[in-house]
Amino acid sequence: MESTLQIRAASAEDWPAIWPFFREIVTASETYAYDPAITEEQARGLWMSPSTARQSRTTVAVDADGTVLGSANMYPNRPGPGAHVASASFMVDASKRGKGVGRALCQDMIDWAGAEGFRSIQFNAVVETNEHAVKLWQDLGFQIIGTVPEAFHHPSKGFVGLHVMYRPL
Repeated sequence: MESTLQIRAASAEDWPAIWPFFREIVTASETYAYDPAITEEQARGLWMSPSTARQSRTTVAVDADGTVLGSANMYPNRPGPGAHVASASFMVDASKRGKGVGRALCQDMIDWAGAEGFRSIQFNAVVETNEHAVKLWQDLGFQIIGTVPEAFHHPSKGFVGLHVMYRPL
């Protein structure tokens, strides 16, 4: 799939394709600490405009026919004195997982963060039971630098930890 995969800036016209998998992922309550009752309007505001900072971006991964397979948003982890550290969130349509979409979105984010002058990337809340994501981030150079015990309430596994993951640029 990667050979036909393209990462590009998301536009307002992409939201109708993002919303179904965003809603599915968030309502599953297995990997994101977003409120499962989030409305479409709230979700659009959160995902499509992740920050008012100049260094923010939302992307989509599309296949050769333009189908949206996944999306990412990226932004400074904190304002002011913390703005030199980037952060991001990623969502991939469940039917498209395991085909390199998440890897391509994250590699694009790493490249973007470096080009924008960030010094590092920090993921604040990677659910420890999200083993595929944890392994992927580690394969792309991220380290687990700490875990907040029982910080996430998984619907079937109970209270599990949230990893803080870090990668220098």
